[in-house]
Amino acid sequence: MSDAAGLMWRDALTQLPDQQQAAFASRFYRYMSDEEMSGHEVPTMVADLEAMRVWATDRVPGQTLVRGWTPNIPGVDYSVIEIVADDMPFLVDSVTANLVRSGRNVHLIVHPQLAVKRNKDGTVEDVLDIDVDQAPSDALIESWMRVEVESDFVSDDLEPLINSTRRVLSDVRKATTDWHPMRAQAESIAHELNQHPPVGIDSHDVHEARALLQWLVDNNLTFLGYREYDLITLEGEVALRPVPASGLGILREEAANDHEDDAVSLSFAILSSSVRSKAREPHLLILSKANSRSTVHRAAYMDYIGIKKFDAEGNVVGERRFLGLYTASVYNHSVVDIPILRDKFDHVMRALDYIPSSHSAKDLLRFLETYPRDELFQIDEDLLAQFAESVMHLQERRQTRLYVRPDDYGRFLSCLVYLPRDGYTTAVRLKIESILKETFGGISVEFTTRVSESVLARLYFVVHVPIGQGIPAFDEDYLQERVAAATRSWTDEYARILIERVGEAQAPALLRIYDDAFPESYKEDFDPTTGLNDTLAIEQLEPAELKLRLYRPVVSDARQLRFTVTRVGEAMPLTQVLPILQRLGVDVIDEHPYEINRANRPAARILTFGVILPDGDSRELDSLFSRFCEAFRACWDGRCGIDTFNALVVTAGVDWRQAMIVRAYARYLHQIGSTFGQGYLEQVVLDHSEISRMLIDLFEARFDPEEKGDRQQTEDRLLERIKQALEAVPSLDADRILRQFLTLICATVRTNFYAITRASDESCSVAFKLKPGSIPDLSLPKPKFEIWSYSPRVEGVHLRFGPVARGGLRWSDRREDFRTEILGLVKAQEVKNAVIVPVGAKGGFFPKRLPDPTLDREGWAKEGRAAYREFISAMLEVTDNLKDGKVIPPDNVVRHDEDDPYLVVAADKGTASFSDLANEVAAEHNFWLGDAFASGGSVGYDHKAMGITARGAWESVKRHFRELDIDIQTQDFTVIGIGDMSGDVFGNGMLLSEHIRLLAAFDHRNIFIDPNPDASTSFAERKRIFDLPRSSWADYNIHLIADGGGVFNRTLKSIPITPQMKDVLDIPETTQSLTPAELIHAIVQAPADLLWNGGVGTYVKSQAEENHDVGDKANDAVRVNGSQLKVKVVGEGGNLGLTQLGRIEAAVHGVKLNTDAIDNSAGVDTSDHEVNIKIALDRAMADGTLTAPKREELLHAMTDEVATKVLQDNYDQNVVLGNARRGATALVTVHQRMIRQLEHEDLLDRALQYLPDDEE
Repeated sequence: MSDAAGLMWRDALTQLPDQQQAAFASRFYRYMSDEEMSGHEVPTMVADLEAMRVWATDRVPGQTLVRGWTPNIPGVDYSVIEIVADDMPFLVDSVTANLVRSGRNVHLIVHPQLAVKRNKDGTVEDVLDIDVDQAPSDALIESWMRVEVESDFVSDDLEPLINSTRRVLSDVRKATTDWHPMRAQAESIAHELNQHPPVGIDSHDVHEARALLQWLVDNNLTFLGYREYDLITLEGEVALRPVPASGLGILREEAANDHEDDAVSLSFAILSSSVRSKAREPHLLILSKANSRSTVHRAAYMDYIGIKKFDAEGNVVGERRFLGLYTASVYNHSVVDIPILRDKFDHVMRALDYIPSSHSAKDLLRFLETYPRDELFQIDEDLLAQFAESVMHLQERRQTRLYVRPDDYGRFLSCLVYLPRDGYTTAVRLKIESILKETFGGISVEFTTRVSESVLARLYFVVHVPIGQGIPAFDEDYLQERVAAATRSWTDEYARILIERVGEAQAPALLRIYDDAFPESYKEDFDPTTGLNDTLAIEQLEPAELKLRLYRPVVSDARQLRFTVTRVGEAMPLTQVLPILQRLGVDVIDEHPYEINRANRPAARILTFGVILPDGDSRELDSLFSRFCEAFRACWDGRCGIDTFNALVVTAGVDWRQAMIVRAYARYLHQIGSTFGQGYLEQVVLDHSEISRMLIDLFEARFDPEEKGDRQQTEDRLLERIKQALEAVPSLDADRILRQFLTLICATVRTNFYAITRASDESCSVAFKLKPGSIPDLSLPKPKFEIWSYSPRVEGVHLRFGPVARGGLRWSDRREDFRTEILGLVKAQEVKNAVIVPVGAKGGFFPKRLPDPTLDREGWAKEGRAAYREFISAMLEVTDNLKDGKVIPPDNVVRHDEDDPYLVVAADKGTASFSDLANEVAAEHNFWLGDAFASGGSVGYDHKAMGITARGAWESVKRHFRELDIDIQTQDFTVIGIGDMSGDVFGNGMLLSEHIRLLAAFDHRNIFIDPNPDASTSFAERKRIFDLPRSSWADYNIHLIADGGGVFNRTLKSIPITPQMKDVLDIPETTQSLTPAELIHAIVQAPADLLWNGGVGTYVKSQAEENHDVGDKANDAVRVNGSQLKVKVVGEGGNLGLTQLGRIEAAVHGVKLNTDAIDNSAGVDTSDHEVNIKIALDRAMADGTLTAPKREELLHAMTDEVATKVLQDNYDQNVVLGNARRGATALVTVHQRMIRQLEHEDLLDRALQYLPDDEE
């Protein structure tokens, strides 16, 4: 509050209309500070004071008024205690101490002394506006007090506080009233000792006792109470009986019981028999502490001065007891000036044989001067000498010592601790306090601290034990060691236990590394033993290796655990760690990171987490600890997916590999078009963890090679339990989901799960071989066999329509629905394979950990190859082998189907160069087909080098144009294309005629437009960039492009449209610019002779289809309808360029085209020739008639012949189809009957193949 504000409130008090009231208020608040005034309003203050004056109107001398109330004012958080009493010493101190003892913080205390005139009845006549030292003799000096204390929000009952205040004020009155009589009593006893010294007591001791009493009377003791007692025997036990009418001060209140024959000192009676017997010992003085704290002056344990009474024979017959508080002078005087203490000093000097003028004597005096004065009065002089000698030897040494003195009456223990000064902290003091309290069963502990220029600090503890319980037995050496350990610094203790653990030979080297390694935050949270354990663990770790620990701390909640991760090297980002923990089914409540900066070594990192288990999951913790840590490690290493299926580790008691089974099936459900999202699947599985566990048990019963007992019986029993459990599932959706999992497990006929886990090859994919016919609602067509593989790195699917089937493996870029993509491709593959013996097959995989190819092309390619290798390996692990004509089942695979050794793959989009890799994997598995497993490798036919797929499709293109009387090998013709010259199909195709005039083309990177190309020049340029490794349209020489054209990046915001582009692409004249997507949309429907598709994606649909029906979201913006095509012919070198309905619509509008299955069948045809040739040649190699080099030579020698045969198949297909088209009208009824027959034999699904019904 500012000075101006302070003057304002003071002026406001003096200017009250009622002058008497103004004078009273000004005097009452005279010493209230401006800061204390803050938050108070003058009108409220005046009103409260007036109410207090009215309340205190009637009071007779000696009467004490106390009341309490809580203001009913919004925002006021205090209660008020008001007191009016005769002015006495210690009032304010005593009242304040009582309020603090009750747990109330004091906000404000106003306590003026007022000169008050009252009549004979005690009614106020006037409150004088004068200082009390100027008050007339007929005025009473009264203390008026207003105390604002913290409100009790639990209870608003102030009565207990008012009653305790009254008791305190009563004690104050008794002590101050009897102060002179108590002093006189002390003087009387001293005089008596002088005149009649007790028999048998040394005269010097009597002299010192008398001197002590006289010294106490000389303002060295605040006398609070006095009482005299007789020592009697009551029921065979020693007892003290109060002498009637002997009580003074606070001991007066026992007077009511003085005349009862059986009245005894209760404080003495509760002592043990052995302690009470000490009362008969012939010692004149008893210097100790009382059992209770003082309610007067300060809330300290009262000092107890007892003087024993003796009879004529020298027997102890009673005691005269003073209670009080030593005054400040007692603590300031030298021990040599204080009776009793000076004797103790002399005794210690003699005991230690010190010369009075010696340096040692001075040190001893310094020691005793600083010794806790209360303790010095109480301690036995022999024990004091023992302590003094030890401390003298300890001086200036950096050691810790504990000195314990039990109270003679078994009520407390005095404990002195000397420790190195720089080792003293509040934390150290609290640790020692806790040790002492625990050792002695203490109920409270008092302490004082002395820190001086000495290298040693001193702590003084008084540990109070329950009265009557006595001092428990304790091992002083053990206690000494515990206290010493508590005073050692973290680093000192760490060094000590390190030497103990590893020995003095190894310890120095480790200390040099770890001496300053641990941060202060670690030291605050963990003891040195934990630090040493972490040190030894870190020393065992390789860079990036993890040390994991899940354990239960000492907490009340059984579900609360702590998880620790230790690692050497790079930091572990919380953004990576927390998702793993959260998906393991625990709640993370805190996290503490520590960096251990080792000298000349890489830093180590320790992360600790507080985690809480779900309700009800605190059982089987030993098993959980290891499973949880292994699951975390697998997630961190990338061997386990990170999703909430991992919570099954906690909720279902499974390990991370078993949880992976459920995850793998869930991913398959997603790929086959489950209507439920992945998150919902996870939630249902966790909500029904018991059923999930049973599903895993069923899987194990079916496929674990080490399953004991009757496998079928176990399976049947589990099926029955699962079905019963499903009946109790209330949610229809949950029921459907869990039954889908059950269906998939039952439809699985093989798995490599136990092959990879038993071989510790946990980084591989888990593969399931399924019978799709057993899976309801699966999209048509359903293959005969299906292999689904899953790992965190890659997912893959392989569809086969028969035991002997063949088709390529595609590197898909459709994460969410690559099975739909593969299913669409395999439908076409079935038609392609009509020219070979094997039926259709197709596979695809999606790598999930690819780096950005624009930033790391090499890394992207490397990861793709690794994912492909893992996928191939997974398929081979569920496929039988052949040796000498005998079927060899795979290791650790339980089969629920017939022999199945035929698995052949081929290249497809993204895998053109992977055949050698596939054959390498096959060789590692000793697969019987050798390098016939994957055609097109280094010892096989290179489809791109042969250009076979494009050449086969070109046969279709040539046929279409011949039907239009155009010879594209001799006549120029225009083309629009999908793809770029680096691609196999597009690049080879655009080099199959020197008369191609390529108007426009695009791929996923660039758009190429040449409005008026020169056939010869452009052919040569296309050939150049075809031969250029990893080329793109951006490599095309723009100087060879006609005016108005160019190469444009698809990332551009917009592309200017030139007049030439408008003309050649049939773009409206008003168009100034188009986005890349809009320009491609125009290119696809531009007028030209040929649309050549050699790229990836679906660009043509029918009007009846929506974009979302196509399943190629990436090309929704550029797609056109079949009716919008303005080309004469479509050549489908690539797959799925048009939907089947789009093809039909285009054909209806006059476009000549086949299907992709017809146009690009040459690739699979070539692969079939290669595989069959290799199988035949391998037999010759097996019997020794052919060598490997000769085999390779023969294969390459047959390249042209194979190509000729394959192209002849393409030519013949087009002849047959052309003839069929020509006679289609005449043979319509024949075709109709044939379709019906195929449908009847379940060989054809008319709707699936988009064939017309009978009416159409």
